[in-house]
Order: sequence, then structure tokens, then C-alpha cells
Amino acid sequence: MARITLRQLLDHAASHGYAVPAFNINNMEQGIAIMQAAAAVDAPVIIQASRGARSYAGDLMLSHMIDALERTYPDIPLCMHQDHGNDEATCASAIAHGFTSVMMDGSLKADAKTAADYDYNVAITRRVVDLAHWVGASVEGELGVLGSLEHGGGEQEDGHGVEGKVSHDQLLTDPDQAVDFVRATKVDALAIAMGTSHGAYKFSRKPDGDILAMRVVEEIHRRLPNTHLVMHGSSSVPQPLQDMFNQFGGEMPQTWGVPVEEIVRGIRSGVRKVNIDTDCRLAMTAVFRKVAAETRSEFDPRKFLKPAMDAMRELCRERFEQFGTAGHASRIKVVPMSEMARRYRAGELDPRITREPVAA
Repeated sequence: MARITLRQLLDHAASHGYAVPAFNINNMEQGIAIMQAAAAVDAPVIIQASRGARSYAGDLMLSHMIDALERTYPDIPLCMHQDHGNDEATCASAIAHGFTSVMMDGSLKADAKTAADYDYNVAITRRVVDLAHWVGASVEGELGVLGSLEHGGGEQEDGHGVEGKVSHDQLLTDPDQAVDFVRATKVDALAIAMGTSHGAYKFSRKPDGDILAMRVVEEIHRRLPNTHLVMHGSSSVPQPLQDMFNQFGGEMPQTWGVPVEEIVRGIRSGVRKVNIDTDCRLAMTAVFRKVAAETRSEFDPRKFLKPAMDAMRELCRERFEQFGTAGHASRIKVVPMSEMARRYRAGELDPRITREPVAA
């Protein structure tokens, strides 16, 4: 068995200078495609489920599906992660169902729509850290509100995302505050806001520094060189997939995602986890449309799902290779959660916050 915690996996990624794509799933076909891609290139895996995915598939189904993937691919370290937990109960129930890692998104209140203040974020994130670390599970926190620097709002994804306009400052993580947040909460990873957003419609043009603030990533890494950073909303929304989707009857307006080269830039500055969902959905649904258009008499769902899985597998393989994840699965010796819990209790995994370098 190779179920691994996020903390151990990202520690390894930091030591070897790579990042791990975190792919969202809702069903068996997505899980198989991810694991097939990982096995093909010897990559460790982060599979994550949102609250929407847990509601869609059911916790029991998801839990047993991950058990099956783990047993089918015993040589691939697999982290099962709760994406955008909205309160303590969501995170605790995920751990109870076998998740080895949870995200507590305290940037929003429990309704997952209302921007929260800093003190609320610190308090609820620290409570989740305490309960998760007690059993050896990892915690990702978020500082700053995920949303667009172009229009000042967020995008809903599975019912999660800020509603209404928020200030420019809220959409960019403050580096000074990031230091205080990591120190106060003891999170294992920090998701930061720098202009990315959920869904396909991230940017109205190819992003530059005004609407994708990679400088924020670099500055936070300078101040927190030992903290694992996370980029949310980082699907690249490839043009060929948009074109295929529209060629076979779709109506997706032209859009731009996060360029892979910008993600690679982030990896050089401490980004160790990169969230990808839209790309996987688009890879599969573009193929659904193609099959439906080219073989109009087809009614066997497998004739749609098998080529869709092939498309998603290829996408995942590309990301494993582009992010430097390939080739590392066999190099990782998984530490059980009980040992991770001991290390947390002993203080061995407390944040290492170094004094900022003095400017020349």
C-alpha cells in the first residue's frame, strides 16, 4: 500500500525541485486515467475531491474507489486530499473516510461564499491543523481570496467561491501576513492568491504580470523558503481542447488559462502543489462531443468513456512530465500516518521560518 500524506510528498518534492499536480476527481474513470498516467511515468499522485465531488459520488463510494486505486497501483504513492474544506466538520469527516490531507479554506466563511477576515482564517485553520496533526494528516491553508484581478470577483466551482466584488488587496496574498499566518497556524502548505481563479474563464487575454501576479509567489517564497506553496485554479485550458470542444457542437467562448511556463516559473519559487480540474473536464467532454458527433448511433457509454479516459491520461502524463514529477514515485518510501503524528507531536515538523535576508 502506498497512501501518503501531503506533507511527506511535498517535502520530497521540495528536496528534489519538482511539483505535484493535484487532479480533482468525481468518478472512477478520472481516477483510473490519473493512475495510469502516473504509472506510465513513475510519478507520485495527489487526487483531490471537493465537497461537490463528495456529494456527487458519496463518501463511501469515493473511499472505496481510492482503496481500489491504491491496491491496483501499489507502487505509486497516492495522497487523497480534501479540496476547499469549508469548516472543521468537512475536514474531520474527510480524514475519517481515509483522506490523508485536507485543505481548510478559511479565506471564506463556512458558507464558502463570504470573504472572511484574517483573524477568523487563522483561528479556524489552526483548529483544523490541531485535529489533523493529531492523527498524522496534513493541512493546506489559504491566505487571500481566489479571484480575478481583471474584474475583481471570484468564480463558483462546485458551489465554492467568493460572491460579489472584493478588493484588489484581498485578491493578492500579502507576503508579511503570509509569514504570520504560517507561524500561527502551522499549516503544511499554503495556497496563495495571485490572480488565478476556478473554472475555464480565468483570463480574457493571455495573462501578463498585471493579471497573473507571479511576483507574489516569488516574494512569499523569499520570505518563507521552507514553506510549500500551492497554486489553485491552475488549469491551462489548452487551445486544442477548446477547439475540439467547439468543433463538435460546443459553445465555449475564447478563454485563457494559466500558461504552463508560468507554473514552471512558480515551481522554481517554492510551488509544490498545482491544482488542475478544468483541463481534465475539458479533455473528457471534448471527446464526448466528438464521439457523439461522429458516431451518432452510438449508445454504449463505454465507447464515450474509453477515449475520454485516453485524452485525460495524456493530459495528466504531460503535466507530470512538465512539472518534474515523473521519475520520483519509486524514490519515495512512504511513512505511515502514525509516524507523521509522532513527528508532529515532537515538533519535528513545525514551520521553519528563517530571518529574511537583508537587502543589499
